[in-house]
Amino acid sequence: MTDSPSDHAPDPTLTGFRKSIDNIDAALIHMLAERFRITQAVGEYKAKTQLPPADPNREARQIERLRKLAVEADLDPEFSEKFIRFVIDEVIRHHEIARGG
Repeated sequence: MTDSPSDHAPDPTLTGFRKSIDNIDAALIHMLAERFRITQAVGEYKAKTQLPPADPNREARQIERLRKLAVEADLDPEFSEKFIRFVIDEVIRHHEIARGG
């Protein structure tokens, strides 16, 4: 019979790393929630003023800006672009719903 990892005392170094990851994950969720509260207000404003749900020029500028920030932060810019595109697509979907479409 072999020992499983759960048979041993927790590794304090790994536990510390995981606690930091958990804290960062919680912060990310709270930041995304705040971002979506703001973009919800933007969607309502766009619907009221009959502006289109999407702004491709701003989206392109944002993606370019965030890719540069990712490089500076030593984060894969391809990953950062996929992530922000996912967020932008979800925001646009919310704006389309606010518009009644």
